[in-house]
Amino acid sequence: MATTPLSFFLLSLLLSLSLDAQAQTPAAPAPTPSGPVNLTAVLEKGGQFVTLIRLLNKTQTLNQIDNQLNSSSEGMTVFAPTDNAFNNLKAGALNDLSQQEQVQLLQYHILAKLYTMSSLLLVSNPVPTQASGPDGVWGLNFTGQSNQVNVSTGLVLVQINNALRQDFPLAVYPVDKVLLPEALFGVKPPSASPPAPSSKSNATEAAAGPTTDNNSAGGRNVALGLVVGLGLVCIGILS
Repeated sequence: MATTPLSFFLLSLLLSLSLDAQAQTPAAPAPTPSGPVNLTAVLEKGGQFVTLIRLLNKTQTLNQIDNQLNSSSEGMTVFAPTDNAFNNLKAGALNDLSQQEQVQLLQYHILAKLYTMSSLLLVSNPVPTQASGPDGVWGLNFTGQSNQVNVSTGLVLVQINNALRQDFPLAVYPVDKVLLPEALFGVKPPSASPPAPSSKSNATEAAAGPTTDNNSAGGRNVALGLVVGLGLVCIGILS
């Protein structure tokens, strides 16, 4: 079939429109590499963690967390007490802790692996926290069902309702109570009282008392006998 001038014109027009459309379509932006994960940025976005951020900076725990976050192959899970959680602590509870104990308290809120809310229901309790060490396991216990997760320290039980972040390598869960480890806040054993006197000592003391009295009485009897004897001898001489 011969190509008519009209057909040729229409084909040229369609080709020209197609090329114009392609030229006007913006190119997709190149993916930008994600920067290092920053816990402070996550907490600041949450808006109610001023006390926690201050404590993390004061103890220099924040630098350790950021370094571990960006070098870990398993990620990290952080339970973040809100400002109200810290305000509800007994007066002086934080100030009574040494610097090392404050670090341990913060590490008690960190798991060295990323856990989603659903995976927290599948763990084997207790789950060791980063406060664990040669002195033993400082662990957390998780219970619940469906979308409800409870975390317990033995002293504190709190519900996890939502996440600030759950993307690798960091999961952050707000908690309405500070997770208090028993090792720091549990009941301290009573101090040892001085030993009571033994029954043997009491018996010895009891025996010593009468013996002394008997010796004194015997001495008085001997002296009286000597006086009487001398008196009789003097009477005999005079007679």
